[in-house]
Amino acid sequence: MLADPSEIKIRSYLPKSKCFAILNSGNILGACVVKPLDANTHELMNIAIQPSHQKCGLGSALLKWVIEFYRKYGATQIVVGTGTFGYQLAFYQRHGFRVTSIDHNFFVNNYHEPIFENGIQLFDMLRLTLKFTNNVA
Repeated sequence: MLADPSEIKIRSYLPKSKCFAILNSGNILGACVVKPLDANTHELMNIAIQPSHQKCGLGSALLKWVIEFYRKYGATQIVVGTGTFGYQLAFYQRHGFRVTSIDHNFFVNNYHEPIFENGIQLFDMLRLTLKFTNNVA
């Protein structure tokens, strides 16, 4: 729920997805959910780190591990959707993702309550893609 405020949406994609977690002494510090779109493309649906463990590299470590897993698994690309501004956008871009499209009014059309980041309402979703070239991210 840290990365997606809709429990209904999370429950809808969990059964078809792979879940990855960072554990410390049995406690979940972070998690990532990835759903296959087809044999070559996977969508990063959700990645979150417990607030007490954010800003110390765990999110980057988890994302790098997931990217390498899918690269070795034979995927050609990973896609993700995020807001049009904020730390999440920069996070994905630092890891090689590039904006490929805009889903206009995604957040107002798909969530019952408005979503705000830094006091600004989210309207559009940016779709980003990380393409694997010659099996290298």
